[in-house]
Amino acid sequence: MSNPHPALEVTAEVRSALQSGRPVVALESTIISHGMPYPQNVETARGVEQLLRDEGVVPATIAILHGRPRVGLTTPDLELLGSSGDVAKVSIRDIPYVMARRAHGATTVAATMRIAALAGIPVFVTGGIGGVHRGAGETFDVSADLEELARTDVTVVSAGVKSILDIGLTLERLETLGVPVLGYRTDDFPAFYSRHSGQPVPLRVEDPEEAAALMHAKWDLGLRGGVLLANPVPEEEEIPSERISAIIDQALADMAAAGISGKEATPFLLGRIVEITGGESLRTNIALVRNNARLGAAVARAYAAE
Repeated sequence: MSNPHPALEVTAEVRSALQSGRPVVALESTIISHGMPYPQNVETARGVEQLLRDEGVVPATIAILHGRPRVGLTTPDLELLGSSGDVAKVSIRDIPYVMARRAHGATTVAATMRIAALAGIPVFVTGGIGGVHRGAGETFDVSADLEELARTDVTVVSAGVKSILDIGLTLERLETLGVPVLGYRTDDFPAFYSRHSGQPVPLRVEDPEEAAALMHAKWDLGLRGGVLLANPVPEEEEIPSERISAIIDQALADMAAAGISGKEATPFLLGRIVEITGGESLRTNIALVRNNARLGAAVARAYAAE
């Protein structure tokens, strides 16, 4: 495995695992700073890291601190991300700006993918990826996550895409970009809070070994770009699609009334959905992230073993 890019600050634990070929799983940091309230955000981050260690995998939470891209964070780092109001939400375009200003940044799916690839980490676990926003025909609001999946060799384990998005158009865009979209033991593409979106999943795998074999086949052939492994939220933790749809419509209306758009849209919507559901959506969010971490750990182990 290649050495991490010299611009990255990699913890000794992560560097040792990479050098010895042991499995490592990347984790994003916007879920800490912009996706959940404090202190649940830090508790969840620490819990997911411990879950991965219990599964025999080294966690590598990624962020930019004091202008340095960090691969692997300490507990004080997590506290800073979770409680400080001075943490930027960083996508690909923002990385050099935050580095140049020596500022703090929490990395989105796209930015985390890129830094994970620079570190040599092939598996990344998140909650849900971004995609084509509703009304994108007029606003052209499409997440950079999709373009990053087309160019960066990292498998992203998620509970599908966030249900606040246009899921059908997101899947169409991923097809155009040549990104393999795998449903884990499902034929129905999951929609974050819900197990079913009503959209068929293009490809299906039954176990982590099958996903890892596909990763090897793709990259060994020189087919650049990532893989999206869509893992439905556990049935006992889901919010059914017919119920969450009305809640999302209300949150969207509230966002429009507040005049919020761009990179602030998703944090506002997720926070508003937590308020409307009385915290139920936060519990579901935590459950699906932990579920994805278990699957990501299994895929990372299988990939490292081949």
